[in-house]
Amino acid sequence: MMSKFALITGASTGIGFELAHLAAKDGYDLLVVADEPLIEASAEDFKQYGTQVQSVEADLSTLQGVDQLLAATAGRQIDLLCANAGRGLGHGFLDQDVADWRRVIDTNVTGTIYLLQKVLKQMVVRDDGRVLITGSIAGFIPGSFQAVYNGTKAFIDSFADAIRNEIKESKGVTVTTLMPGPVETEFFARGDMLDTSVGASESKSDPRDVAKDGWDALMAGHAHIVSGWKNKIQAAVAHVTPAGVLAEQHRKMAQPGSAKVE
Repeated sequence: MMSKFALITGASTGIGFELAHLAAKDGYDLLVVADEPLIEASAEDFKQYGTQVQSVEADLSTLQGVDQLLAATAGRQIDLLCANAGRGLGHGFLDQDVADWRRVIDTNVTGTIYLLQKVLKQMVVRDDGRVLITGSIAGFIPGSFQAVYNGTKAFIDSFADAIRNEIKESKGVTVTTLMPGPVETEFFARGDMLDTSVGASESKSDPRDVAKDGWDALMAGHAHIVSGWKNKIQAAVAHVTPAGVLAEQHRKMAQPGSAKVE
C-alpha cells in the first residue's frame, strides 16, 4: 500500500520545517514547497525518516505558483495539507511599497485560499482528509505597523471558521487553525522588523513547540489551537479589550526603533 501523502507549504524554515519533520516521522510521504532555493536542502533533511520527499520552489502568492505545486502531485491523493506559507511586513502602511503589501495579501490570503479550495474539494468528495491552516493571534489585534499582515491573519482565522462550518457534514474531513504568537523564525528579518520590540524579543516561541501543538491538534481533529499559555491569555484578553487599546499596545511592540527603548 502507498504511504499517506502530505503537502506542506512554507517548509524551508520555521513552523513549516518542523511540521514537515513531524509528518515524515509519522510515515507520510511529503511534497514540500517554499519560494526559495533553501527548500531543496530542507527536503534532504526530511528524508532521514525513510519516506519519499519531493520539493518544489514556487511562489504561492500567484495562482500559477499554486498550480505548479498541485501539478507536482501528479494526481496523487493529498491526505494532509499544512497551509503554512505566510509573509510579514513591518513599518507604517503609508511607507510601504504597493508591491510589498500586495505580496503579503497574495501569499497569506489569495494563494492560501486558492490552494485550500483545490485540495478541500477532493477531500470532501471522498470524505477524508486533514487540513492545518497557520493563522495567528495577530488576527485578533489591530496591528499598528503591521496593519496588512494582521489584517490577513484576521481574514484567515475567520475564513477557516467559516469553511469548517460549511463542510461540517463531511465528518471525515477536519480543518484545524494553528494560532501562534511571535515565533523565533526568519519572519522578523524578512519583514524588516528586527529593530522592533517584538522582533528583538528573546521570549518568542520555539517553532518546534508551535509545530508540535499544531500537529497534535490536527491529529486530534480539533478546530483551533492557540500555541503557548501566554498567547492563550493574550487571545482571551483581546476579545474583551477595545480596539484602540489593542492598537496602541501593538504599536509599542511593532513600531520601528522600539527595540532601542525597550
